[in-house]
Amino acid sequence: MAVLDRKRSHPRTRPRSPGVRNAGGRGAGLALAALATVVWSGSFVTARGLHESVPPVQHAFWRWIVALVALAPFGARAAWRGRALLRQHIRFVALAAFLGVAVYNTLVNQAGLTTSAGNMGMIMAASPVVMAVYERLGGARLGARRVAGTLLACTGVVLLVGKGSLTPGLSPGDLWVVAGAVCFGSYSALLRRRPRELQGAAFLFATFVLGAAMLAPAYAASVAVQGGFEVRPGTVGPLLYVGVFSSAIAFFAWNKAIALVGAARAGVVYYLQPVCVALLSYGVLGESMGWTRLVCMALILGGVVLASTTGRR
Repeated sequence: MAVLDRKRSHPRTRPRSPGVRNAGGRGAGLALAALATVVWSGSFVTARGLHESVPPVQHAFWRWIVALVALAPFGARAAWRGRALLRQHIRFVALAAFLGVAVYNTLVNQAGLTTSAGNMGMIMAASPVVMAVYERLGGARLGARRVAGTLLACTGVVLLVGKGSLTPGLSPGDLWVVAGAVCFGSYSALLRRRPRELQGAAFLFATFVLGAAMLAPAYAASVAVQGGFEVRPGTVGPLLYVGVFSSAIAFFAWNKAIALVGAARAGVVYYLQPVCVALLSYGVLGESMGWTRLVCMALILGGVVLASTTGRR
């Protein structure tokens, strides 16, 4: 019996090591970041495609109304159960809503009035630099591979914006996107400090509610001055896309990715966005695609691969 007890005390299956678990979490985090990046790419094409039919603020406001309806079955009850925690951390939630919901997408929509979808995606790819700076200031070590990959991808972005030149000229629309990139990078870095007790769905739903409320006065002013937009398939369809996919699904995936791998590593995957936007804008809007873009895309992809891999310790 003693022999049998001794055998039972040593299970045949060995527990997975922390390295295996970390590798699985890193892979899932990078996959979620890639999913959000690909889905978000369509929102830049939408912003450019609707620039003549839907005013920027109205575009942003209805985007989040649609997102609230899509997320309500999952997030409303969770937000109600966690209302005490949300009140306790209301400043954090409000800042996240301001940066990531109210301001960021409105700036991108405004940029769509005077710049191309390709340029929007390319310039927004600079936001991972902001994320990496925040993490470095917080004491995180980025590692040689991630720094080299970030620099390589950033070089590809700069060359892409400058059409082969390292001194790109920026239009007013490009400057709006630069401001949006700073907001999105700050939002992503802020997520790394999210209190652990705030559940994902509850936190996301609360930011959507607050962000839409912040946009409501600007929306009312836009309707009063510019008038509403025509409700037809050409306007409702894109708004449903950005509300359901680019907002509810993509933001949930992005927030989860940052929780798993951090803002700087998820931000490296975000460099894939200009490649996706360039392909979509070429296929949907008919924007130009030349050898310069293809070479720069190769630099961006190479930088993403380099920065996303981890060398042996």
